Amino acid sequence: MVYFMMADGFEEAEALVPFDILTRCGLLCKLVSFTETNTVTGSHGIRVVADLMLSDIDLSDADCVVFPGGGLGTENLDYNPKTDEILNFAFDNKILIGAICAAPSILGKRGYLNGVSATCYPGFEKFLYGANVSSKRVVCDGNIITAKGAGAAYDFGYALASYLKDSKTTEEVKEKIY
Repeated sequence: MVYFMMADGFEEAEALVPFDILTRCGLLCKLVSFTETNTVTGSHGIRVVADLMLSDIDLSDADCVVFPGGGLGTENLDYNPKTDEILNFAFDNKILIGAICAAPSILGKRGYLNGVSATCYPGFEKFLYGANVSSKRVVCDGNIITAKGAGAAYDFGYALASYLKDSKTTEEVKEKIY
């Protein structure tokens, strides 16, 4: 199961493009609402109906947790105490963690990027404490995949898919959607 953590202000492309790619690769994905309802509003006003409320997720079946960016979305994820529980569980159990745009700052502020190569939206590097900051669009290091922003959403999705599924399936999906 791949859980996409959705807070008001999320960047729509950074959540929905990777979600679509992973689903096309045959992976089970769920959008998780960090709001008081199952409707989450993106940074451009697009409303998305989440599959689950935050209180309903079962991390014991998680293969991956994804944190989309967006300035306000990242802040809302960062300040929610459940984010710490999710990240602690993911790190303790070596579950894949994906973070794009401003969201890698959530990992950096908590010390999870010490010695890890990572990238983020320009200007957020100062929050990647201890990371080997890269200028690449997408960086994979162990069980952490980070990406620069909305323009890298497809590459981010392909990187997640290759890690979770295989490169052959990922390439087949890539060819079909081009």
